[in-house]
Amino acid sequence: MRLGLISDVHGNRVALEAVLDDMPAVDRLLCAGDVVGYNPWPAECVAAVRGRDVPTVMGNHDRAVASETSFGFNSMAQAGVEYAREHLDESALAWLARLPDERTLLDGRVKVVHGHPADPDRYTYPADFAPGMLDGEELLVMGHTHVQHHAVFAEGMLVNPGSVGQPRDGDPDAAYAVVNLAERAVTEHRVSYDVDRVATAIEEVGLPRRLGQRLYEGR
Repeated sequence: MRLGLISDVHGNRVALEAVLDDMPAVDRLLCAGDVVGYNPWPAECVAAVRGRDVPTVMGNHDRAVASETSFGFNSMAQAGVEYAREHLDESALAWLARLPDERTLLDGRVKVVHGHPADPDRYTYPADFAPGMLDGEELLVMGHTHVQHHAVFAEGMLVNPGSVGQPRDGDPDAAYAVVNLAERAVTEHRVSYDVDRVATAIEEVGLPRRLGQRLYEGR
């Protein structure tokens, strides 16, 4: 069983298309949340994930858009939430609202959350990865930090595939991961995409210019 893992697409259709084109053949694609926010194509990204029937959990930006609440986001994040809310139809908003905080798949072998299994909004950075986070599953998938990392323990594997649409680990290339459950192997992937196109679109639709600038920095 080979699983493709994505997270934190954040409305970046150009990066998502690059990731889907680059990804090797997998048996199933999973998403650790935050399909929307920050970037100019929330509807297209929801349609791409939803249309592929990708098991997806709710990220904090997904929740903010679906619930019309900003949760104290900074001005850039708030702008992305408001933009997404204005550009998603009722069906897409309802899909976001139905996303669960956690999914358990493949007869309990795989668990997907956004932040941490004990708290979907908790940032779980590489230094925090620990076998005690596992609860009997072979694979725990997380997102939220936009930092690509994985760890393999005797108890199982922990993977953050990184961010598709807004990496924050110093590498501007879109991130994803592939897991081979049978071999207990994780492969981290990065793929370049047309950042200029995204940065231009961000300015054209009136989102904060800094959102485009940070894509070049991977921060």
